[in-house]
Amino acid sequence: YGFINTCLKSLVVEKYGEETWEKLRLQAGVQDSFLTFEVYKDEITMQLVDKACKVLGVPADIVLREFGKYFFEFCKRSGYDHMLRTLGGNLYEFIENLDALHSYLSLSYQEMNAPSFRVEKNEDGSMHLHYYSDRRGLCHIVPGIIGAAALDFFNIEISMKIVNQTEEEERTGKKEHIVFLVTQNPLFPCKERNEFSSSSQCPVDSEKQIENQLNKEDLEKAKSANGDRGNSVCPVKKSHWKTLRGIITLGKGKLLRGFDPVYPKSLWIDTKTFCNGLPFHMVFDKELKVKQAGVSIQKIVPGIQTMGICLDQYFRIVHPEVPFTISSIQKFINSQFVFQTRREMMPESWRERPMLELRGQMMWMEPLQCMLYLCSPLLRTLHELEERQMHIADIAPHDVTRDLILLNQQRLAEMELSSQLERKKEELRILSKHLEEEKKKTEALLYAMLPQHVANQLKEGKRVEAGEFKECTILFSDVVTFTNICAQCEPIQIVLMLNSMYLRFDRLTTVHDVYKVETIGDAYMVVGGVPVPVPTHAERVANFALGMIMAAKGVQNPVSGNPIQIRVGIHTGPVLAGVVGEKMPRYCLFGDTVNIASRMESHGVPSKIHLSSSAYQCLKYKNFEITERGEIEVKGKGKMHTYFLIRNKSATENEIMGRP
Repeated sequence: YGFINTCLKSLVVEKYGEETWEKLRLQAGVQDSFLTFEVYKDEITMQLVDKACKVLGVPADIVLREFGKYFFEFCKRSGYDHMLRTLGGNLYEFIENLDALHSYLSLSYQEMNAPSFRVEKNEDGSMHLHYYSDRRGLCHIVPGIIGAAALDFFNIEISMKIVNQTEEEERTGKKEHIVFLVTQNPLFPCKERNEFSSSSQCPVDSEKQIENQLNKEDLEKAKSANGDRGNSVCPVKKSHWKTLRGIITLGKGKLLRGFDPVYPKSLWIDTKTFCNGLPFHMVFDKELKVKQAGVSIQKIVPGIQTMGICLDQYFRIVHPEVPFTISSIQKFINSQFVFQTRREMMPESWRERPMLELRGQMMWMEPLQCMLYLCSPLLRTLHELEERQMHIADIAPHDVTRDLILLNQQRLAEMELSSQLERKKEELRILSKHLEEEKKKTEALLYAMLPQHVANQLKEGKRVEAGEFKECTILFSDVVTFTNICAQCEPIQIVLMLNSMYLRFDRLTTVHDVYKVETIGDAYMVVGGVPVPVPTHAERVANFALGMIMAAKGVQNPVSGNPIQIRVGIHTGPVLAGVVGEKMPRYCLFGDTVNIASRMESHGVPSKIHLSSSAYQCLKYKNFEITERGEIEVKGKGKMHTYFLIRNKSATENEIMGRP
């Protein structure tokens, strides 16, 4: 389920960061997020684990063990804390009831294929934990989960090592059977509640004093016992103080500690009442011959009414996946057993129905040498009840299966709503991601048209005031004989030529950090020192101009096939800058400086950079080679002293062009 993959993602993000998860998932080729109640292929999880080992440089067993520890915490954070905490009073009981927990969770997670656990106590106080799983190679998760649970719930550290590893596919249907040896050391003396499942509170102060004294003696005994025995999982043998607790009575017959049940000499219930009161039960012997069955089972499986027939003719064991023999059942007697009716043994008219499953516990009756199976129908919803043509009335009033079906019906409806909400949330997340990408594209387009700070002000709905810049450097350029070229070429050829040229020039604006004001036909206009004033505005524009001359040599004239020639003019002076228009707003420059810069370009020479005297004054001490042109007649301005910029004496061609 997606819950597992979400946990794995959470572990990687929390411990190694979002970037590591992104790298890992891209290598594994999986999506970024998973829906909790959605079923995903096992290969996705296996791929993530495999790539995590490679990306993090950690062995698989370490990754899986860490995942096991984190998975335990993740389950607690996800609302399963109370459920896990109440599974058992000690580690043995906790593990023993894991299969029951999985069985309950399968009501909600109907396609869950959980592992199976069986635990055995050893004489030395250790345990053997048997782990069965359809999935190979995940056994190292188990020490992580069990170790974290032992530390959190029972205040004990455990060590787990694999003592046997086999494949038992033929015998049990499970692909992997791992046996762990579990030993434990208390972090501090075990609490009494770990050794005793129930205790009575003493109503009298004297009783409390006696109990406190007994507790002290017990702790001392426990300490010495632990010291002598070493690692222990099972409770120590009762000391004489514990025996004394079991027989001392205080008050009105209340036992201070211990409990001994009292059984009647004979069973005060007749056979008919027993079979009606427990409608779902069966008794069978070592040969699997049915000796007794509840009335509802007889109704659902008519063949059972023939006493002495073999149980395995009418049922098969679904869980745990063991052979249908008395020895196998005894081996897993602490597990919940799920039986399913055999289709071929049902009446002809019933065979189209879904087969009924029964879930319950096995109890071995030694004096009778028979097995008692106390069970209930395994039904998740009212729909499943109807499909099997059963009714709530078929289930005994005392059987909580009635409530479970109704509660789970409501739970599944809530899960469906939760799943829909999760899907909508994921859709919104994806839409939000796409929206963010589109927003970035829009902003990039906007910033290409207007200076960033101006664009941001317009986005916020603010008015952009015109600003005066006391000194900046403006450049104009155009293509020589552009009119003649246009007359002799197809329009598409002109477009391709200008596009090739402008792409080169646009890259240079980024290299030299100058602002591109606009392009009109073949004219290209840039400015340095606007919209952000900088003292090096003239040098930046001069270097950009040198780069333009070099870049133009790479653009072909569609008429002659030779490189195109451009004229460049530069002037330095004050300007007024502001945003003009609303429908297609442009950042424009105004003032005589713009006119003079344009005149420098129009009165220039092909493949030369024409400087005004003010531009020359800014550059003459900045390591540029400049030659004097002299006085020329400038339209509308009269005579002006101008110069040509030749090269930058301190920069290489690669530096000018922004190449490595």
